[in-house]
Amino acid sequence: MKKYVMIHDENLCIGCQACSVACRNENDTSDGVYRLQVHAEMKGVFPNLKTNFLRHSCVMCENAPCVEVCPTKASFQTDEGIVLLDESICVSCKYCVLACPYDARYVDPITKNIGKCTFCFTNRVAGGEQPACVTVCPTDALTFGDANDYNSEVSKVIATNSIKYPKSELGTKPKLGFVENKKGGRYE
Repeated sequence: MKKYVMIHDENLCIGCQACSVACRNENDTSDGVYRLQVHAEMKGVFPNLKTNFLRHSCVMCENAPCVEVCPTKASFQTDEGIVLLDESICVSCKYCVLACPYDARYVDPITKNIGKCTFCFTNRVAGGEQPACVTVCPTDALTFGDANDYNSEVSKVIATNSIKYPKSELGTKPKLGFVENKKGGRYE
């Protein structure tokens, strides 16, 4: 069984937003909302500054609170662990939006549907392609693949880096991990 995972290497990310633009184009996202964004975080005092580029999107929780609270089972998980939403049975109650500890879901201002990152599962990954964000990253800061395939690129990245998982103390078991930024000036 496949277990899809994405790793964002903050040391390689330059904050160019190519991933966000590719996502918007691939998924026809309405203006004003985002399935993913990269935020810049400045730390320190000049001249000892450090800039971190942090990805904000669905982290594909193994223990997904959004799936647990959905009264119609519109929020569900694929066998590969991808958290998706079936718009045909979603009643837009917004329980999933409130339950997400990562603030990764939104209400589309035009369609009023709930939206989120899907790792481009139905439109790309299920057909053997990589997510749109991964394909356009000019610095290869994003790695995606099957963590159960020990020869996959994502397995190699996991094996050779210290991977951090956001809010891991919540027990949600995210499938989007980060290699923390080690570059930049010293700061207090």
